[in-house]
Amino acid sequence: MAPPGPPSSAPHVPTDGPRDGEGGVRVRLSGLRRTFPGGVSVLEGMELDIAAGSFVALVGPSGCGKSTLLRLVAGLDRADAGTLSFSPPLERTPGERAPIAYVFQDAHLLPWRSVLDNAALPLELTGVPGPERHATARAMLEHVGLGDATSRYPAELSGGMRMRVSLARALVTRPRLLLLDEPFAALDELTRNRLDDQLRALWRELGMTVLFVTHSLSEAAYLAERAVVLSRRPARIMVDHPLALPAERSAALRATPDFAREIGVLHQALERGESA
Repeated sequence: MAPPGPPSSAPHVPTDGPRDGEGGVRVRLSGLRRTFPGGVSVLEGMELDIAAGSFVALVGPSGCGKSTLLRLVAGLDRADAGTLSFSPPLERTPGERAPIAYVFQDAHLLPWRSVLDNAALPLELTGVPGPERHATARAMLEHVGLGDATSRYPAELSGGMRMRVSLARALVTRPRLLLLDEPFAALDELTRNRLDDQLRALWRELGMTVLFVTHSLSEAAYLAERAVVLSRRPARIMVDHPLALPAERSAALRATPDFAREIGVLHQALERGESA
């Protein structure tokens, strides 16, 4: 195991987040360890405290364990040691909507279903009647700018439009925790920036907790309130950095000295993590 890195800064608890975290959930990781078959250590003693309603970006070298961490939080994988807790508890009784939503890098739309039916799928799986689920899905598609594409099919959509459907499908249940694993990585820069704006606007409106994995330091700084930079595996936190940027963000922010300064902090931590 690599020697310990520099101490991380104290976890940032947002003071201007949407509705003071009312729509989100606090996520706490304590001593989390995950080792893959063959003895490959990915996470070793991971400690992380994510405030309810906050937007946190995870960045780090390729293969460092970012996606593994996200899968553990989602319940798609199980840690070998340590604890993972949510406050309030993310428990769902039969018939309730899923409290966690996950957006992958690939949109994973069902090609035989319309945009509307793809977006409504989580509600259908929990037994929501057709008229209600379609009305809810249609409203969320309006939110992501696809209100005029509800009857189209995935093959008729651009990559950016498919990701918007995927995002609408994730948010249609109004989850308390939204997990995103490099969802915009394959898109052109202009489309990616537009989707960043839409995602941040939806977060501020809905108030859920967001954990966003990205390789882009610029995207992390623009989207998040707080950025956690990980080392190469086994992943350790190199810096846990509250981003000193305004709550209201626009494209002009990317050209400011403050934005460049924040990217510089993350870049320095990433370099330390690469060589750790």
